[in-house]
Amino acid sequence: MISNITAVVIDDDPEVLASLEQWLDLADVRVRTFASADDALPLLTSDFEGVVVSDIRMPGMDGMSLLKAVDPAIPVILITGHGGIAQAVEAMKLGAFDFIEKPYKPERLVDMIQRASEQRRVHLATQPHHTQANTDELADTIIGDSEPIRTLRQHIQALARVNADVIISGETGTGKELVARSLHRLSIRSKAPFVAINVAAIPENLLESELFGHEAGAFTGAQKQRKGIFEAAHQGTLFLDEIESMPMTFQIKLLRVLQEREVVRVGSHTPIPFNVRILSATKEDLRQAANEGRFREDLYYRLMVADIKLPSVRERTRDVPMLFSHFMNEASHQNQIPVPELSYEDLVALELHDWPGNVRELKHTAERYLLTRSFNQVSVTELLQLGSSNRGNAHSGEGSLSARLEQVERALISAELSHHQGNIKAVMEVLDLPRRTLNQKMQKYGLKREAFTS
Repeated sequence: MISNITAVVIDDDPEVLASLEQWLDLADVRVRTFASADDALPLLTSDFEGVVVSDIRMPGMDGMSLLKAVDPAIPVILITGHGGIAQAVEAMKLGAFDFIEKPYKPERLVDMIQRASEQRRVHLATQPHHTQANTDELADTIIGDSEPIRTLRQHIQALARVNADVIISGETGTGKELVARSLHRLSIRSKAPFVAINVAAIPENLLESELFGHEAGAFTGAQKQRKGIFEAAHQGTLFLDEIESMPMTFQIKLLRVLQEREVVRVGSHTPIPFNVRILSATKEDLRQAANEGRFREDLYYRLMVADIKLPSVRERTRDVPMLFSHFMNEASHQNQIPVPELSYEDLVALELHDWPGNVRELKHTAERYLLTRSFNQVSVTELLQLGSSNRGNAHSGEGSLSARLEQVERALISAELSHHQGNIKAVMEVLDLPRRTLNQKMQKYGLKREAFTS
């Protein structure tokens, strides 16, 4: 049953309006009907919470003109007659949410409206005036003070309040499961199960049984009934990691399950309803994968009501010393080993390293450094050089000479600020820079004194 959904329906045919109003009302969609786009337009302000369904061909302002007139963030579904596909495709390029061709099944339109409404709720929830909530409760989990991380915490806080499915994308090691767990912890489902599964780790022939469950005797080795993870996550959150690795043949089955919100165990014919929020993680661009035929486009749109893109460590280098110290403190507590003090050279090395393995590599390096320093006076630079490859050193990376010099300069200033705990006078003396020059360079590289004070 769909609820809390509002749709503005526009059509110059009164019989069509009456029919749509009846259908949508049965689907628990609140409907307001208009015979012309001009009449509906005053209602479609930037804070309008619903969805627009409009015929393309109408006297006066037609559907295309309406699409151009309303806020681009308002989802508009266009209804086109036979032969109007080319115009509908053009409307999609202009930002229409979707289109549907006459004659159509009302259930399909209801499904479109439901997805569009979810997208609209997510958009409104993530607007600046809605994201001022205190994010301190995430500061100990999503660590960092860089702009990308502050934005990420706000995004998580906003999306935790809505019940939409989310795709979390980012390079390997950027913390996708950590973000998923944070979304669950701050959501209304927090007291229900959080179930995580790595799709790539399950053999293809066991995928259906793992996700949907099976009955006793359903196949060789199925000695007793077993619930699948969809049932295990009922009322909670299901995290599907590496969703891009799911076989195309199984994607069709998953799409149907998500549309119907019910599973059928292997060896059974009885559907079992479930109530689960789906969080999917991928290291690929699923939109591109869908365009290339490696991922079902309809499944992509079903999963992607909202998305979160995680920054790589290369995009948040100012957080590296803070993260490294955090992971050393964690390892120190676990192993009862004192935390060594980082030298100026150590801080520079940390910021200049490319971190191809992202936060995961940084964490392992911090742990290795703590343990190694307990019996060997190795430096961070030496430890990084002893790693799997020297390609992580920015000196041997790509980019123009000026770009590399800027990277080094930023790292040096950041390291001194960290070493002197934000003492500007001390940094001026060490780097032999006038106050004005140092201020200009700090502004250029986005370095704020407050981030380095203890």
